Amino acid sequence: MFDSEAEGYEFYNKYALEKGFSVRKSYVEWDGSNKYIILRKIVCSRQGFREEKHMKRKMEDRKRRPRSLTRVGCNAKLVITRREETGRWFVKDFIDEHSHPLAPRDLSCLLCSHRRISDEQKADIADMEKCGIRKYRIMDILCFQYGGFDKVGCIKRDIYNFCHANKQETISAGDANTVIMHMMARRERDVDFFFKYLVDEHGHLKGLFWADSQSRLDYEAFGDVIVFDSTYRTNKYNLPFVPFVGLNHHRSTVIFGCGIISHETSQAYEWMLRTFSDCMAQKHPISVITDGDLAMQRAIRVVWPDSNHRLCIWHIQQNIVRHLHDDDVKEEFRSFTYDTSFIEEHEIKWIQFLQRNKVTSEESWLHQMYQMRKLWCAPYLEGRCFLGLSSNQRSESLNSVLHTHLEGKMSLFEMLEHYERCLASRRINEALQDVEALQSVPFTVENASPLEKHAATVFTPSVFKMVLWSIDAVSKCQMREILDGSEDSTYVVSKQERMHKKFGVRIEEQGGLLH
Repeated sequence: MFDSEAEGYEFYNKYALEKGFSVRKSYVEWDGSNKYIILRKIVCSRQGFREEKHMKRKMEDRKRRPRSLTRVGCNAKLVITRREETGRWFVKDFIDEHSHPLAPRDLSCLLCSHRRISDEQKADIADMEKCGIRKYRIMDILCFQYGGFDKVGCIKRDIYNFCHANKQETISAGDANTVIMHMMARRERDVDFFFKYLVDEHGHLKGLFWADSQSRLDYEAFGDVIVFDSTYRTNKYNLPFVPFVGLNHHRSTVIFGCGIISHETSQAYEWMLRTFSDCMAQKHPISVITDGDLAMQRAIRVVWPDSNHRLCIWHIQQNIVRHLHDDDVKEEFRSFTYDTSFIEEHEIKWIQFLQRNKVTSEESWLHQMYQMRKLWCAPYLEGRCFLGLSSNQRSESLNSVLHTHLEGKMSLFEMLEHYERCLASRRINEALQDVEALQSVPFTVENASPLEKHAATVFTPSVFKMVLWSIDAVSKCQMREILDGSEDSTYVVSKQERMHKKFGVRIEEQGGLLH
């Protein structure tokens, strides 16, 4: 006798757990008004047979191999019925014989009706997934917490199914709409949170940019150089994900904002750069490093015409391997990347190189790189502020973190959540570096120069290392001659170990300061 249908089901399910089989709800009868259930049949999960139409299909007509058969016509069942006068439930029929082997007690917990994810487990699983922990690792953690797989109450497949259902529920209003609603909620909590989006005539998302208040403050302090790269597709729609990053006072990656565009056109990039400028009070960067996308180059010339632009050396190195096959040609081409001779000498070397390799077609990769030489060859970039950066690896490392910690392709909302966790993690690292810099002073030798001792008191440890490197490099140089001009002076110097090679250092005085 049971107080409810649910109680009767739970009773039979517990019995099934001890015996070694799984149950499921089957036939049901309602009262005349269709308000109340008056009979419920609960059967062994192996009751019945697979539908005949599925059994007769030929293998060549199937897209995938059929699953193993689980229905074997087992007759075991419990039928309970409700008495109208008392409202209580009684057993009407019970068959205990099974037509299949039963599972041992230590394995019956893995059968379907005995697996259930508790509310507490659901909260833990959701939190672990948000932190980028993969599903199989989540299962390992739960087994460790509960003392074994038989005490967890679910299997890895259940975790996958729960996570998928949870994601679908989260973005039930639509992936892009969920992202926009999240942005609006962020702006309510952070009045300086900035976001802007663009849709087409059909209401589809064309572009999105966002930056929180801390990112805007970071750009105000460290926005001299921006690095961004659009080669990663970290979402299931294959939309370019473009983080804007730079260097902070610890020479660590700092994130200024992030954008998503639907198409890699110059118009799309122009919209994103203008939106970035609106967000940052029209402060344009001194210099920009990109992956070499032509649409991006055109957009930078239009929106940030006064900013220095250089191409990522790492991408150029990858293209050298892809387009050049002769080792001698590769090495000579690579030398243009770091050749610091005067521009006039550099131009002569280029002409000789193109003539030797019979480069005449304007469509050839070598000719295209020659046309863009002012964006990557050292002589044209000398004296410009790039903070020691020559590639967009800062941007790519952030992209790879986003790409690695989530399997498969992310929805936009998943990507946004994971981006925010990466952002929080980097800010924690910056806080730790701040504490270390405040509580210590870089070591200097007793006979260090006044310049070195002063630098140790005003720079962070990372920047101080660069000062030491510069001081050491200067000590290994020797001045050859001074060329005085009407507005500036050029010091011709050589490194002590390479006296045959000359370098020009141009110095101009403005307002009592040397530049």
